[in-house]
Amino acid sequence: MKGPSHEYGIFLPIGNGGWICSQSAPHPDGSYAYNRKAALIGERVGLDFIMSMAKWRGNGGATDHWGRTLESMTMMAALAEATDRVKVWATVHTLLFHPAVVAKMFATLAEISGGRAGMNIVVGSYAQEFAQMGMWPEHLSHDDRYRYTEEWTTLLKRLWSEDSVTADGEFFHLEDCQSRPHPSPAPTLICAGRSPRGIEFMSRHCDAAFTSGYDYADLREMSTQLRDRAAQFDRTIKTYTMMTIVMDDTDALAEQRYRRYGAVPDVEALENMAAGYDVTPQVRTSMTSKAVKQGGFQTDVVTGSPATVVDKIGSMMDATGVDGLMLIFPDYHADLQAFGELVLPGLRAGVTAPGPRQ
Repeated sequence: MKGPSHEYGIFLPIGNGGWICSQSAPHPDGSYAYNRKAALIGERVGLDFIMSMAKWRGNGGATDHWGRTLESMTMMAALAEATDRVKVWATVHTLLFHPAVVAKMFATLAEISGGRAGMNIVVGSYAQEFAQMGMWPEHLSHDDRYRYTEEWTTLLKRLWSEDSVTADGEFFHLEDCQSRPHPSPAPTLICAGRSPRGIEFMSRHCDAAFTSGYDYADLREMSTQLRDRAAQFDRTIKTYTMMTIVMDDTDALAEQRYRRYGAVPDVEALENMAAGYDVTPQVRTSMTSKAVKQGGFQTDVVTGSPATVVDKIGSMMDATGVDGLMLIFPDYHADLQAFGELVLPGLRAGVTAPGPRQ
């Protein structure tokens, strides 16, 4: 287990309900106070980064899942002031913000954080969220949106490094566009995806990529593809994946907790979530069916005692070769504290945590 070289962080619950869409699960309120406390616990126990999504419309249902959300960039700016060490990664939907506006916003975040800023770039397939604002580009296909975002990202980098930018592109027209101060170091660029077009974009432009796999072998293949493709551009890239942790004193208690939380998935909210994507009806049906079967959990789940969780995470990291893991918890305050005390030291040291397993 190559513990010391791995990075661990949290996906903050910026929307009410967090990352379990279920009536029988804990329901984080998505408030700034809740997220601030989670961020401070994460920093105190030794995590490497904190990240938040951007969301503009909820999913309804019995839990009003993500009906109340904060805005990512402004919240992370506040958390940059509240923290001292963790990397602070905010999310930007490129279809909603001009690159010159974002260049200035993240130069500010970089200054507030003392160089800890990162930008999670989302190319966007959230048709319903953007359409409610009149901002969904129906004429752009999946590949078109990546082409748009490549131009967007190229201009962003130029604005961070050049005193004046003039460009006449397919999507943007800049004339003597200026954006100072230039952030130093420039914010880390992150993106998520696994499509061929997504791999191409991340390999060319990003410092880190969130990816997924159908199993450990597939996740290793995706990670290898990203690194190999980046090397063709004389670049390096780190790879991360996501995981939900359901932990208790013993394996049996953790399994009971997991089954209890997933016992009453919010089917209506999960259907609405799938309907909001720019995908075919068949894909929406498949997405909903899978989410309901998983009990409303939105990522792979690791359950067990602290010792079991150390073993499972360590085995996954070694088998897949990823560089980092973004963690989700049912109850961020209690669960993150326990994870930091009982699991993270073992992961850092590459050894099994103490404690009962059965």
